[in-house]
Amino acid sequence: MSNEPIPGYDRGAEDLPAPPITMDEFDHLKQSVMFTDEDAAHLQAAGDILEPQIDEILDLWYGFVGDHDFLLQYFANAAGTPDEEYLDRVRARFGQWIRDTCDAPYDEEWLAYQFEIGRRHHRTGKNQTDDADAVPHIDLRYIIAFIYPITATIREFLANGDHSEAEVDAMYHAWFKSVVLQVTLWSQPYVPEGDW
Repeated sequence: MSNEPIPGYDRGAEDLPAPPITMDEFDHLKQSVMFTDEDAAHLQAAGDILEPQIDEILDLWYGFVGDHDFLLQYFANAAGTPDEEYLDRVRARFGQWIRDTCDAPYDEEWLAYQFEIGRRHHRTGKNQTDDADAVPHIDLRYIIAFIYPITATIREFLANGDHSEAEVDAMYHAWFKSVVLQVTLWSQPYVPEGDW
């Protein structure tokens, strides 16, 4: 992992709003996706395997987005041309997101940043971090749908470690639970107040 600062990555920043739920409510949400302390341990093991493969993982995911104009549009300017600087900045944060996903157990700082990630996909915060001129809102349906590709494709990378099939399976399911948990948190700005 590079020690270079990641543009726009401000997990733990003092000016980030506190999470809109308590840690007890977050624990209830973890229970709802069956996320346990064992899953946290499996994610930490997954982090060691995934770290040297992050660029390959991002190449795969970016290739998937690039193959679908309706997804790539979220990173394009008003003329429809992909904004390479914006894509590069998001890519650096996406790599850190892999690390942060594996950095369990999740504390209040992590939780607050998840709500910030959700805001950055929503019209209330999209493009602001990078001063980009891209589409100003990512539709929630694509955020939810993206759960599958970023889960299904991670298994082959987890299998590159020196672990048994059962251990790979446990890491894979821990990853899946975490992604569902995070997308649930990211959905908060999309939902009318009082309904989330």
